[in-house]
Amino acid sequence: MMPNERALVVGIDGSQSAVHAAVWAGGEASRRRLPLRLVVAYFVPHAGLAGIVGSIEQVRTGMAAQARDRLEEARAAVLTATPGLTVRVAAREWNSVAALIQESERAKLLVLGSRGLGGFTGLLVGSTAISLAEHAHCPIVVVRGRVPGPETVAAPVMVGVDGSSAGDDAVAFACEEASLRGTGVTVVHAWNEMLTGTVPAELLDADSAETERDEIDALADYLSGWTEKYTDVAFSFVVKRGSPSKVLLSQAESAQLIVVGSRGRDGFAGMLLGSTSQALVAHSPCPVAVIRSQRDRGGRT
Repeated sequence: MMPNERALVVGIDGSQSAVHAAVWAGGEASRRRLPLRLVVAYFVPHAGLAGIVGSIEQVRTGMAAQARDRLEEARAAVLTATPGLTVRVAAREWNSVAALIQESERAKLLVLGSRGLGGFTGLLVGSTAISLAEHAHCPIVVVRGRVPGPETVAAPVMVGVDGSSAGDDAVAFACEEASLRGTGVTVVHAWNEMLTGTVPAELLDADSAETERDEIDALADYLSGWTEKYTDVAFSFVVKRGSPSKVLLSQAESAQLIVVGSRGRDGFAGMLLGSTSQALVAHSPCPVAVIRSQRDRGGRT
């Protein structure tokens, strides 16, 4: 069995954002009774540095030592917050994206900070984010916003749904998280985004209350299987007209975790690749979980 089998994996780069992510992941690992694996990836250039900072081997030795220091800093922070947790560390000389994708093959969860340094700089911007979204083999959590504290313990897990298969997997993840945390699930659905601007506002306003009631009834029916399975979880519904990012963010202050699918339809289509995901990552006051469907992950659970 590889060292990260069914562990929670955290990308570490020396930034405080990564340490924050590691501490969050430590609490998650404790709830799931799983080990935590902290990973630093560093790249040693083979040209351009000789004669400036020493030989390639000297550069490699220095970068490896720096990686170990970063891992120890994060490990110490995790164990201070979650004493007794099994924490493994790995310093890998490799491309950061490739290393994390490989780590995700046997991981239960891949956890990232929202801002980084070194190899993980801009981890959720541009091609790096797209690569992780398209190729990671497990759910991804971006830890940002407030530091979890006593005031967030009872806050619900919030999930955006649209009826797609990715949405189904997001709901499953949200229910499991809520059950582990002893809290409820707030199910959020944005409707009629495409109609805004093409239908007179007075007609939309006149119909919105009835439409929202119909949408809530449809959501309750859609979620009936989950409510029967997770009898320990209280479900609430939020249905609003508007863009998914604005609707989700308008509710986010009261949540401890936002869960969305990586691919969907209607308002939630292409969640990690479009403006909605960027808005969540940039502005969410709490961690954001992005869930790829099992079909996209090759059926892996």
